[in-house]
Amino acid sequence: MRALLVTSLGVTCAAALTLPLAAPALSAPAVPSASVRPPSSAAESPGSGPPSVRAAELPVAASRAAAEAAGSTQSLPLAPLVAPSDRSMGAGAAAGQGLERRTARPFSLVGVVWDDADAELHGTVQVRTRAAGSANWSGWQDVETHNAEHAADLGSDERSSGAVRGATAPLWVGDSDGVEVRVLPEAADPQNRSAAAPLPEGLRLELVDPGPDPAPEPAAEAAPEPARAAPEPARAAPAGRSATTAALAVNPAPPTTPVVLPEVLTAESEAASAVNAELAPLGATFIPALTKAETVEAANVAAGAKPYIGPRPGIVTRKGWGADERLRERQFAYTRTVKAAFVHHSATGNNYTCKQAPSVLRSIYRYHVKSSGWRDFGYNFAVDKCGNIYEGRAGGVTKAVLGAHTLGFNSNTMGIAVLGSYSSTNPPAAAVTAVSKLTAWKLGLFGANPKGKVTLTSGGSNKYKAGTKVKMNVISGHRDGFATECPGARLYKKLGTARTSSAKLQGR
Repeated sequence: MRALLVTSLGVTCAAALTLPLAAPALSAPAVPSASVRPPSSAAESPGSGPPSVRAAELPVAASRAAAEAAGSTQSLPLAPLVAPSDRSMGAGAAAGQGLERRTARPFSLVGVVWDDADAELHGTVQVRTRAAGSANWSGWQDVETHNAEHAADLGSDERSSGAVRGATAPLWVGDSDGVEVRVLPEAADPQNRSAAAPLPEGLRLELVDPGPDPAPEPAAEAAPEPARAAPEPARAAPAGRSATTAALAVNPAPPTTPVVLPEVLTAESEAASAVNAELAPLGATFIPALTKAETVEAANVAAGAKPYIGPRPGIVTRKGWGADERLRERQFAYTRTVKAAFVHHSATGNNYTCKQAPSVLRSIYRYHVKSSGWRDFGYNFAVDKCGNIYEGRAGGVTKAVLGAHTLGFNSNTMGIAVLGSYSSTNPPAAAVTAVSKLTAWKLGLFGANPKGKVTLTSGGSNKYKAGTKVKMNVISGHRDGFATECPGARLYKKLGTARTSSAKLQGR
């Protein structure tokens, strides 16, 4: 059963290696700006917005710089590893697949993919990486292999596109230029170690470079006023020239004054921003927070009705974290409403700073689209360890955007990913608070009670067969809809706090 609407406007979460959690100060990340690039040569699509930019209007150098800043993916096929010499493994023990230590182009996130999205990887995946520009190699780090539960629903257009591949969770490793990986199958029968489960076909190591954060938009500095002669008396502007143009002709700006040109948005960037036009100017990198009263007014709550909605939190837009809108599908996909919110952890590890969060998001986005074959970033929103909230899948933060986050329950829900791994590490209080603020506002837009229950119909998962009606919390963890470790035991324990705080923010 699908609820997919394409309008004219237009993953990973289980027990991953838990790295030491830093304790950064609560601060907003550096907000990058989007790069300018020529539009796609493909035919215009309703989801791409108005074709306001033409390739001929953009300098070649600017488009080349944009391409270089957009990031990249190295996809390396795995090879059989030398068979283990440990005789206790038995004569039939499988050696697994992998890659020996090697130098690579710079990357910051890794994952393993394979051909068949329906095939599972029964085994372990481990990587170790070399810090960029050094001889320092990390120890072996585990990559979460159970990732199939983060995907579009079975039978959906996204799942049936033919582009979707099986994939592990992505793992953030920071700036690196060397890698080694090993994929070892688990024994099909623990009592008979000679019989190993086969690994999926077409295993490849994905090395993702998020690209540098785009330079912040320059602010024009006031230049010293040069000595000038007494101004001439004002005169009428000649025909065909504005008064401003005529004035500049008489008193031209001093050559030392920097000229700041207005940013030119690509059609895709304009479309992704236009769906939030009621909340922030076109091309905005941040949607500002509102007070409770301002939120109620903006939500057009009927006179006399009880406004059960929390204040709108500040949200970093896709442009704010540097999403390359060329990667995603041009059209946006929607579901009918938002009845519930599923909370996830990204399982990408905790070894990131809040300043790096936009890079982590760009890496996950590229991994979801280019490596896993999804239409866009899987989650509707993301939250970092400092409590900053980010727009996820494109389509508008106030709208019921169809995500790919909880297999079987993507329809009529939203997915929130807390960046990090929280199976054995406590989530920062700032992140839990951000989840409360976000759900109080977004669920309030659709009349949902954060402390309430809701009945959802499964689209098919390993926990509920397709068509099964399931009663669950309005704010649920991923494991409530699928047999998975996600969102990690420690984060899952905090959901009760999030529900209570969210409801209080709504005024319940």
